[in-house]
Amino acid sequence: MNDQYDAIVVGARCAGAVTAMLLARQGHRVLVVDRAKFPSDTLSTHVIHAPGVAALDRWGLLDQVLATGCPPIERYSFDFGPVVIAGTAQPLDGHTTAYAPRRRVLDAILVNAAAHAGATVRQEFNVDDLIFSDGKVCGIRGHVREADQESLTARIVIGADGRGGHIAKAVRASSYHEKPRLQWAFYTYFRDLPVDGFETYIRPFRGFAAAPTNDGLTMVVAGWPYAEARSYKADVEGNYHRTLELVPEFGARVRRATRENSSWEGRYPTTSERLSARVGRWSVTPAATRTRSPHKGSPTLSATPNSALPQFTSGSAVRCRSTTHFAHGIRSGTIRCLRCTSSPRSSPRSSLHRRKCSSCSVPFTAIKRRWTISSASTPGRSHQRRSSRRRE
Repeated sequence: MNDQYDAIVVGARCAGAVTAMLLARQGHRVLVVDRAKFPSDTLSTHVIHAPGVAALDRWGLLDQVLATGCPPIERYSFDFGPVVIAGTAQPLDGHTTAYAPRRRVLDAILVNAAAHAGATVRQEFNVDDLIFSDGKVCGIRGHVREADQESLTARIVIGADGRGGHIAKAVRASSYHEKPRLQWAFYTYFRDLPVDGFETYIRPFRGFAAAPTNDGLTMVVAGWPYAEARSYKADVEGNYHRTLELVPEFGARVRRATRENSSWEGRYPTTSERLSARVGRWSVTPAATRTRSPHKGSPTLSATPNSALPQFTSGSAVRCRSTTHFAHGIRSGTIRCLRCTSSPRSSPRSSLHRRKCSSCSVPFTAIKRRWTISSASTPGRSHQRRSSRRRE
């Protein structure tokens, strides 16, 4: 079989467009397809931290993002109530500033960059199935709108079609590092809402954040524990604003602002990662494998590869790697179950190894990874030193 392309990338947003661009810059024949038409929005928050900004600069795309009028984020603040941590990011390749462009702005820039690099871009293309030959993936079948189905072949097919994407399901990719859903969040946009950089507020079992974006708007996202998702969705607007009112000063700012759009964007992060089944010539990019908390500053461009893609030969698989790390939330108090909000009656270690919560009796699988430990309650070196002094 004579392959039409060296690589077919399914999904043309952050991961897919950049993967296609880097491969095309290496001289490969690349096709990137997406069912969306660009520019368009997608369910995603927007913050790009210094590593992502440095990558945009390295790829020669930062000036295009700045030309859209997206305001810089120079300062970070994390308000825990009694304590506020504020400052600037550590520099990376000379960059400390973050940006939060709308996805319809950023994704269009990335898609155009892929096309400019020589990749063929097919928008509004629906992938129906994969093509197999001798047990190996060798292409895709799909169609544009109402047109007839067509078959396209390549040396490698790369899945970048997001969480729960069609490609990963088609090859029955196994999972690893998979964690349960912990949060349900909604976000929307306000006009005339001033913020001092990237503001994050953490309160017991609630959290929200705000960042400036394009067109003079401010994005505000508010999250609840996933165990309370049904209650949150029962009155999205009311619960959203009640969450913001946990910080009266911020709530007053929101009341003076104007909500820009009538819709609410909702999501539930899972922090999971899929392992490539390596079925012949197939791989998955991080955009199709990982979802994280939208209001802990997870970078939009964490899905993109952090270096130039390696050269590949027929039958190989390309696995892009993320550039970011997971962040763990800090709650006030000691150790608490996020389902019933009670503290365990025994030590943290023994509670985590039990099969159910000692208070609400929820099975361990339902509350796995839902124990939170504040820094004050976590034994460390200072705690050990104090203990030794008392013994003396």
